[in-house]
Amino acid sequence: MTDAPTYEMERPSKPAMLRGLRCKCPNCGEANLFSRYLKVVDQCPHCAETLSHHRADDGPAYLTILLVAHILGFAIHFMWVMWQPSPMVMATTLATGAVALSLFLLPRLKGMIVAIQWARRMHGFGHQP
Repeated sequence: MTDAPTYEMERPSKPAMLRGLRCKCPNCGEANLFSRYLKVVDQCPHCAETLSHHRADDGPAYLTILLVAHILGFAIHFMWVMWQPSPMVMATTLATGAVALSLFLLPRLKGMIVAIQWARRMHGFGHQP
């Protein structure tokens, strides 16, 4: 009977996810995770952790759409019940809100997904001493 491989240090998921949501390195929480809007740095400049292994792909976009759609669904209902604005006012307000909220959430959710992958040693993040 073989045991599963054990690692010297377990990586706690919750602190890593919170650091990812702040767009910080999941290992140290000090340096920025992104060099540009959605470009993950290859290596953390503070702790030298390699972050180029991530495979976030479409996950952040799906989560962003899911969250923004639910928030806007509530906003549509709330706006209509409380104020009954004209359709043009609702469309303009909600479209602006959707774009702003999407631009705000997308890098944070990508950071969270990269941090989850790092904490669970997924893809290339595993098998490192």
